[in-house]
Amino acid sequence: MEYSFESLRDKVCVLTGGGGVIGSALAKGLASVGIKTAILDIDEEAAKKVANEIKNEFNTDSIGVKADVLNIESVKDAKSAVEDAFGEIDFLINGAGGNSAKATTDEEFITPETEFAKTFFGLNLEGFDWVFNLNFKGIVIPTMVIAEEFIKKRRGAILNISSMNSFRPLTKIPAYSAAKASVNNFTEWLAVHFAKMNVRVNAIAPGFFMTNQNRFLLVDESTNELTERGKKIIENTPMGKYGEPEDLIGATLFLLSDMAGFVTGIVLPIDGGFNIYSGV
Repeated sequence: MEYSFESLRDKVCVLTGGGGVIGSALAKGLASVGIKTAILDIDEEAAKKVANEIKNEFNTDSIGVKADVLNIESVKDAKSAVEDAFGEIDFLINGAGGNSAKATTDEEFITPETEFAKTFFGLNLEGFDWVFNLNFKGIVIPTMVIAEEFIKKRRGAILNISSMNSFRPLTKIPAYSAAKASVNNFTEWLAVHFAKMNVRVNAIAPGFFMTNQNRFLLVDESTNELTERGKKIIENTPMGKYGEPEDLIGATLFLLSDMAGFVTGIVLPIDGGFNIYSGV
């Protein structure tokens, strides 16, 4: 076995949600070791922008493709476009996801004085459905479409993007926490289901990273200062900072590589120690 990432060179990876902050950072990390990347995103312009940046910065092949991860025909069309450009697909990273203010409570706790409209009872069900579908079904559908070829050729690796919310649900965001918990369970289930066919399935669980989806919870728009919630996160992260998207690259490369050839069904926290800290 070669104990380096050189074995990843010229492999092909499909990455959903690749136009976002975390997705684009992962795609560039893949490109840095020579992986050809297909950036799938519902925002075609964002996907193509990332692909062009990759080609310019790393001189590695990359394409941006429009894909709606909740529409199986859209994902099938994207898969065909990737195969036309690169041939066989080796890896799938399910990175599409996000939260919504419509599925977020205003209050952390219910007290006798709390207005019900600001609690669980005031959640918008459409927002709840949107968050759950995007984060869970948005993994199931691309895996159904793309991993079929992995099974046929008896090799491949899948990496799902979970969250520390999956282990310790946070206040205010019930839909997102529940959806990411389902990602963990599905990762473990699928890893067993695919194990005899030499296809590995793992996940990484980022801690707190500043993204477009959670900025509204962590930063006060009027002052650009951390909200009380944002401050509590830093206080309860032993490393005392938010993660940078680039902090996810090493674990991602490891879990795709042959060095992780006997690793399947794990959910790897990347959280600055948040999950292990009691606050005392």
